[in-house]
Amino acid sequence: MLKSIKKRLMFNWAHTQIRLVLILTVSVCLIILAVGLTSFYTSKSVLQQELGELQQQMLRLNMDVIDEAIEETDQAAIQVALSDSVYWFLTAENQNSFKDISQAYQFLTTLVSNSAYIKSIYVYDIEKDSFLSIPQGFASNSATFVDSAWTEVAAEFGDKSMLVKKRELPRGASAHGSDITLFRQVKIQGEVQGIVAINLLDEALFSKLNPPVMNNLNRMRYIVDEQDQILYSVANHAFDEEAVKLALEEMEADGRGDMSYQNRQLLINQLESKIAGWRFISIVEQDSLLAQSKRIALVVFLVSIAALALGGAVIYYINAQALRPVRRLKQLFGAMDSKSGEDSRIDLEKMAGELLGKHAHLSHLVRDTLSEASSKLMLDLYNGRVSGKRDMEEKWQRYFPEWTSAPIMAAMLSIDRYGEWSRGLSGSDQSLLKFAIANIATELLGAQWRVACADFGKDKMALLLQPRSDGRQAQSKLQEVAQQIPLYLKFTVSVGVSHPFADVTRVKQALLEADNALMYRLYRGYGQVIPFHEVSQHEVVETGEEGLPIEPIIQAVEGGSADEALEAITAMMERIRGRNGYPSEALHGLQAAAARIDELATAEEQGGEAVHERFGTLHLADIEREFAERIKPVAARYGRLIESKDYVTCHRMIDYMRQHLGEPIGIPEISESAGISSSLASQVFKQETGETIYNYLTNLRMERAAELLARTDDRLSDIAQMVGYQHENSFIRTFRKCKDITPGKYRDMMRTRLDASSME
Repeated sequence: MLKSIKKRLMFNWAHTQIRLVLILTVSVCLIILAVGLTSFYTSKSVLQQELGELQQQMLRLNMDVIDEAIEETDQAAIQVALSDSVYWFLTAENQNSFKDISQAYQFLTTLVSNSAYIKSIYVYDIEKDSFLSIPQGFASNSATFVDSAWTEVAAEFGDKSMLVKKRELPRGASAHGSDITLFRQVKIQGEVQGIVAINLLDEALFSKLNPPVMNNLNRMRYIVDEQDQILYSVANHAFDEEAVKLALEEMEADGRGDMSYQNRQLLINQLESKIAGWRFISIVEQDSLLAQSKRIALVVFLVSIAALALGGAVIYYINAQALRPVRRLKQLFGAMDSKSGEDSRIDLEKMAGELLGKHAHLSHLVRDTLSEASSKLMLDLYNGRVSGKRDMEEKWQRYFPEWTSAPIMAAMLSIDRYGEWSRGLSGSDQSLLKFAIANIATELLGAQWRVACADFGKDKMALLLQPRSDGRQAQSKLQEVAQQIPLYLKFTVSVGVSHPFADVTRVKQALLEADNALMYRLYRGYGQVIPFHEVSQHEVVETGEEGLPIEPIIQAVEGGSADEALEAITAMMERIRGRNGYPSEALHGLQAAAARIDELATAEEQGGEAVHERFGTLHLADIEREFAERIKPVAARYGRLIESKDYVTCHRMIDYMRQHLGEPIGIPEISESAGISSSLASQVFKQETGETIYNYLTNLRMERAAELLARTDDRLSDIAQMVGYQHENSFIRTFRKCKDITPGKYRDMMRTRLDASSME
């Protein structure tokens, strides 16, 4: 039987057509396997890389949220450490004073009430082993204070002054389980006298963390402290703590890793907070990530098996059908010389078509992952995080493979009145509307232009445009985009457009050109498309006057005259319109004017909105109305103050200080100028201004010194004499304390700004 099978195989191999079919079948099978495996591992590598970058970004967002909360809590701890009540508690011989303890308790209660993250505050006197806390109150020693085991943390500070760690609560405490606590040393005259411990609300601390957004992936995120204790975890799949320990061991130096656990491949990413010392870990199960790719690989393998089976069927067909006449001829004529096998070639073409179709589908999946990478590249270019022409060209070819050498144009879209728009929407609604803007722009431009979109945060979105054919004009299509958005989304956008350019290394310059053109919304109004070539030759009308007339506004407000203040604002706006200056210069001046007005306003009158967010997306007319709304309540309050006797006395002392800045005056001379005693003068001044006479005088002197440093070339010793300091070193120390910079560096910084402003 074996001889019969061997004889049949040798007969088939000797036949040219059968040998060709067999070779083609095996070759096609190997090609299918090679292409399938190559596509699988290529897509796996690209998906891992892009997912790793996405996970790093998500971890960084979460880390920024936690760091902001820790910094806010640390500021509260610093306030506690610097408070008079805590200083009394740590230095007083008798700590049983009901009045002082009540004041301290009220102070701590205020801090807890004003913070969304603080659950309770403890102050520990190391020397006396006593506690002052909210809500427990005062405890004279550790034995009477239930939650006192944490005092051993005093030996863990080392060179640090602040620690954040998780600790277990003792039995008998008001709550069970564990707390995350921030510890800060309290030093008096260089010696550690006590410890401030702030217990955090876990729910509030972790409530703002972004939840997993890719529900089709099995993933989890952990936050681990310096002792490898798990502080927070969230997952949409079952993982255990052992996986976290193995992940920490497998982590590489760049915060990424890849490991196998319980027959599952896990992709690991980690970021470490420099503030809290915590590690933010993301673990993604690659089996769910690569499920579709593995399915495609399995299909390719099955196709290869089918190809082998088909080849065997063809060989059988040739033997059974096509070679039947040949065998008959051999029997009749003793020769075998015939050609057949046309059907086998048709089958091979069919299989090749199926292979190419599968490969095209897989390539399409890979291309979809490039959209986020291209957006990130645009943002990195705009922020200057990509350096080097070669690096730029390599990334461009990788993320924009279908773009040609045709000229490219950048457009910057910005939501008008962004401050008003964002106040009425949640974060998710804002993201959804910006996504809608990108969809509208892509739909209107995609037929004639290659389009790449990137969200630049807050009000801005950037577009890169390349025409698919010659003769396309982007300005008219962008005008259509700006007109369609209000119809569908009920708000307007303004658009800045750059020059076209052919060199991809000039993408950053094009984005900056579009951003620069967009700033002319200040003069042109909302919903406009502003090409850079229309504003690049902008000429400023020189009026011979420097800066904006802010002082008349301030004087009118301090005088309590709202009408005069409004007239001064109108004059300032007319000056801006008449000068037709650069938008950046005008916005800088308007922001400075708003800052001066905010210095006069109370916290309730300011409203809490940042100055740079207030004006950046507004037209000049709206900015004028904004000033008017801010001015009226402040001027009214000053009008009421002017009528009080204490206010007049206070301003008499202020006028005296301003007139005698260069003299060595003190509280006795200032109080004498007002005709009252020193103690009464200090009380009245503190009541009216919220500052001490000494601090107010020092601030006046430093403001005058800053003005002299910026506008004159006088020596530091001469400027010190002009503002009432006899010794230059004393002046330098005071200036650095007030301005966080030395006088010399301040002068250099201001001159650099003036030079940059003049060049612009």
